[in-house]
Amino acid sequence: MSSRTARPAARILLLDDAQRVLLFRFDPPDRPPFWCTPGGAVDPGESYDEAARRELWEETGIVADPGPEVAQKTAEFITIEGVPVIADERYFRVRLPAGVAPDAIDTGGHTDLERSVMRSWRWFDRAALTALDEPFFPEDLVELL
Repeated sequence: MSSRTARPAARILLLDDAQRVLLFRFDPPDRPPFWCTPGGAVDPGESYDEAARRELWEETGIVADPGPEVAQKTAEFITIEGVPVIADERYFRVRLPAGVAPDAIDTGGHTDLERSVMRSWRWFDRAALTALDEPFFPEDLVELL
């Protein structure tokens, strides 16, 4: 078994007024597509809530306080870059700010890598999540909501 790199990460449960959650569809060249909440690795010297605020802005164009941490999970996976990691993921529930329409997601802050694999996004209610025929992460997202 290969060793894994520790990866602290902040994930966002972004909810609109209809209680739908935003997910991005990842379509990497070397594995089947999957859906995931906005978020990513904590940068050196950054706190989890600082990373949550930054990732929310970079991936959605939304500036908002991430609020309190609502869940913590450990996940082992291989990143899009091919690095095996053990991730300490902290989840933050964020409400879509007043006056921001659900279709106003701005992906202009995505990195080149994100643009190459995160080709679409969609708001999901609980029923749509349970009916989804592609994997989504975290796997217990319906319960987290």
